[in-house]
Amino acid sequence: MSITFETAKQHQNDPAVLCCLRKKGTVISAADLEDPSIFPDLEESGLLSVPEQALTIGQVLGATLEQDADSMTPLTPELVGHFSENPKNKSEEITTSSSTAEGPIQEKQVIRFNIDKLVGQIELPTGLNMSTLPFAATASKTSEDKVIRTLTQRTYPVEQVCVGAETSFENKMLTIRETLCNESLKADPLVKKVALDIIRPENRHLYSNTIMDVIPIGTKVEGILGEGITHVMNGVVIILTGVDEKGVQVHEFGSCEGYLDEKIRFGRPGSPDPEDIMIRINVTVQENTGMERRGPFAAHKACDYIIQEIRDVLKEAPADTATDQKVFRDWKKSGKPRVMLVKEIMGQGAMHDNVLLPAEPAGVIGGRRNVDLGNVPVVLSPNEVRDGGIHALTCIGPATKEVTRHYFREPLVNLMAEDDEIDLAGVVFIGSPQVNDEKTYVSARLGALAEALDVEGAIVTTEGFGNNHIDFAENIEQIGRRGIKVVGVSYCAYQGQLVVGNQYMDAMVELNKDPKGFENEILADSTLCPADAERALIMLKTKMAGIPIEPANRKWSQEVVDSNQQLIP
Repeated sequence: MSITFETAKQHQNDPAVLCCLRKKGTVISAADLEDPSIFPDLEESGLLSVPEQALTIGQVLGATLEQDADSMTPLTPELVGHFSENPKNKSEEITTSSSTAEGPIQEKQVIRFNIDKLVGQIELPTGLNMSTLPFAATASKTSEDKVIRTLTQRTYPVEQVCVGAETSFENKMLTIRETLCNESLKADPLVKKVALDIIRPENRHLYSNTIMDVIPIGTKVEGILGEGITHVMNGVVIILTGVDEKGVQVHEFGSCEGYLDEKIRFGRPGSPDPEDIMIRINVTVQENTGMERRGPFAAHKACDYIIQEIRDVLKEAPADTATDQKVFRDWKKSGKPRVMLVKEIMGQGAMHDNVLLPAEPAGVIGGRRNVDLGNVPVVLSPNEVRDGGIHALTCIGPATKEVTRHYFREPLVNLMAEDDEIDLAGVVFIGSPQVNDEKTYVSARLGALAEALDVEGAIVTTEGFGNNHIDFAENIEQIGRRGIKVVGVSYCAYQGQLVVGNQYMDAMVELNKDPKGFENEILADSTLCPADAERALIMLKTKMAGIPIEPANRKWSQEVVDSNQQLIP
């Protein structure tokens, strides 16, 4: 398959291989050459062998073929006359840079400057108008910056949890009413049994059903979600587990039933922290409903019923007993490049669902499920996300699942919202429909939204892998085709390696943490962490500044991840 001139520019340092039979005397153009991106597959299948003396695309463009040559023939000095010894001499035809293992090859003289968040130097063409660079303006906030809304979160430590006659919270001790589990059955007729127990850090070698969710305990005291005052408990977390009446685990692709100390990667943004007390709520739902939307949702409603009574006593906690108070602000930053964060969430029906914007932080009641909304993109402010604006219902593989607590502490939201060099316009949540026509529809709406928001850059993340990677690729394409710089973040590795792609997927961040590159069924193990967020944001800034990014290896390599991480100060 022949390539275009634009593709030739991108691959000027790759081997030149004829795509079709060409006669002696042909003046070689991009239309005569094969696409280098498929070379690895051709070499693996034995259809192509590139010799060491093969010329590059940059060397042969405009040169003359000295003899007839068949398709899949690598061009060598014996076959090509008057080729360029130095591809830099082709700068009139190829004016952009291409990255190799040795670094970017520049076509012009360069100037150098330092950036405090990158290691080493960055090279840009001379004659560049520095005032047009996205980060030319000062990184400090100016008087023109505007605070849109303010959220205050008061933190209340919990050191002891027990079951008693009434629900109460005082002197760092939480008591949960013993009759609350039976009462929670009325939350949904599909719920047949609810059990609750308290698990301290030193007693985690306990067998458990699969973990459906990890939920923080927070409540609104003043204002609505995303602003005002929120009380949050620290040192305690809810874990929701579930089976149906036949004992079938409520899960989809993989489950994490087993001993809790072996099946949780503690300390991830979504998982319990090492010293957290876990309140385990195990829900049994009607048989054969565990793989339908209604079954898991019923379990979440029963769990939320119990949490709401805890929220009610937390509302009454005196302000002066809080041990910490954080203030989050949604900014409109003047003169900074506008960017957006896109969070692709599950929306394929069955068990795949999420609740958007509930009445209480990380709650269920009052929210809307993205499947019912048609999976179209919905914009939340950073503060709405940080205030528990997403309740996760999905039951995908445990290692890659972003649970409710993950969104409550989402690393990219926090990093991008607080970065003084960018203006985070919003956090967009978009579902991944099951039907291909619907996938195309919602992705197109995302592209239109990005265009309307007038953003210069975007980061697109997705949890899980497989079918939703189709949406992931299309979401990136719909943004990129509008001239917006985009970075993708996903678990891929070996088991989830991408099977679709496009020209805009040239800047990707790998989330895998498993040494063998597989979904290891350890809760939250391969989810997005602060280090991943830092790599993604620096990659976006690099791309927005016009600095070349080297092509990714064909297969997952932890060495590449480790090397990129060295760029983070």
